[in-house]
Amino acid sequence: MKRKLLTFILFFSLVTLFAQNEDAWVYFNDKPSETTFTASPLTMLTQRALDRRIRYSISLDFKDVPVEASYVLQVNNSIGITIKARSKWLNALHVQGTETDINNLLNLSFVSKIEFANKSLNISSKNRIKSKIIHQNKTLDFSTDFNYGNGANQIEMLKGEVLHQNNFTGEGMQIAIIDAGFPNVDNFSAFQRIRDNNQILGGYDFVNRNANFYTGHYHGMAVLSTIGGYLDNQFIGTAPDAKFYLFISEDAVNETPLEESLWVEAAERADSLGVDVINTSLGYTTFDNSNYNYEYADMDGQTTFISRGAEVAFSRGMIVVNSAGNSGNDAWHYVSAPADAPLVLSIGAVNASGTIASFSSFGPTFDDRIKPDVCAQGANVYIINSSGNVATSNGTSFSSPVLTGVITCLWQAFQDKNNAEIVQLIKESSHLYTNPTNQEGFGIPNFETIYNLFDIDEEEDIIEFSLFPNPTRDFINFKFPTDISEMEVTVFNILGKKVASNLVNKNTPRTNISSLSKGLYMVQVTYSDVVKTIKVLKN
Repeated sequence: MKRKLLTFILFFSLVTLFAQNEDAWVYFNDKPSETTFTASPLTMLTQRALDRRIRYSISLDFKDVPVEASYVLQVNNSIGITIKARSKWLNALHVQGTETDINNLLNLSFVSKIEFANKSLNISSKNRIKSKIIHQNKTLDFSTDFNYGNGANQIEMLKGEVLHQNNFTGEGMQIAIIDAGFPNVDNFSAFQRIRDNNQILGGYDFVNRNANFYTGHYHGMAVLSTIGGYLDNQFIGTAPDAKFYLFISEDAVNETPLEESLWVEAAERADSLGVDVINTSLGYTTFDNSNYNYEYADMDGQTTFISRGAEVAFSRGMIVVNSAGNSGNDAWHYVSAPADAPLVLSIGAVNASGTIASFSSFGPTFDDRIKPDVCAQGANVYIINSSGNVATSNGTSFSSPVLTGVITCLWQAFQDKNNAEIVQLIKESSHLYTNPTNQEGFGIPNFETIYNLFDIDEEEDIIEFSLFPNPTRDFINFKFPTDISEMEVTVFNILGKKVASNLVNKNTPRTNISSLSKGLYMVQVTYSDVVKTIKVLKN
């Protein structure tokens, strides 16, 4: 009897040992601490992030509240479960464990659903038809040579130099780069200028869960160089005076669904810090475990975890720029996730003369939307390579950050425009806007056209309308537009809550805010069919 018992225990142990560990996302029903956190916004977001919400009239909501800590603890204490990542935006945990152990989490009352990375394990996917397309595993496409030169063409193609000539070089703006690593950014001379000027604000390695972000694959370093690199008379990035957060979410050795969750974590961190623009030169279609591979049907902007997270990032007020992918010559030639997300600005690659690069991935998305959105130089584009030298390389990995820098400079010039307005004008300025194609999208943007249009509008606004003083203590005074005798004034606090409202006219052209607490407010002025929103600091 004893021998039989030992045999059974040994057999059970071997079965458990060799049971397939799965990746899955566990979603929760609610956030019981929502009221507590919402009442104290600075426990969730920095002041800079709150200022962005006010500037663009974006209220705090359920998605901003952290995942319930007691839920995390109970899942963590569950048998056989390892928590690998969490997302407040999607109210979910990324877990690993056996199929049985993960499914047992459904017994917890606060768990709403479970999505396995292996879709055949999901109840709704049991009869899913597998695609016969053979996918190529994603790699960090990066081929360089050592031909020296400068980055003039890649910015002049976009007319980005017009912004620089008008002193819009990214100063005061923040960019988060989410990538595979940033080795030697703390050493190479090409980054000496941004180090000396304290333009690197920080970062984090989400893969290894530590604060050493000057490590990993040099792909992220090369991406950063196209935006912030600076070598006198040799190379200048497209936003040399921007400030940067450097986040590692990509494991260059392994390709797993966990990287999607780590990306969402990084994007959430960027949002909480008040970042303006996110650049990502990554994309996901295939994984080391082929059971996790995506099909073209999944490239609909709402299936993958990373694409859903990217959509939320945009809703928080940031611009998300992502490379379209380098699969144009492959059997799988479509854009990857999160480039398929509707609100992500997805970037294809052209060569120095503006002709589409054959490797640049195609659209449309599965639900027949135009992707990529626009293009920039990504063939024979100048970067800083792994040796710290100026060299050329190929990939939408670089067309994306080249464009990110110019977008950042444009937004610096016109910060009253929200992310949706900036993105739409970029599309409309592009040379194929009226006749987009599956590989080029709307084509190559023209930032000179956008700048000139905005510049005229802004000059007219200054003549027509203004408010003063700003900052102020008691009153906001208004200069009325011509032929307007009355305006409606509404004041919102950092939570997007209306705290004051009244009509002002030319006889008493001011609003009393003396009763309000010190802080930042958004003042919305409405007259005729015009609505203007301006940030005002109350001392």
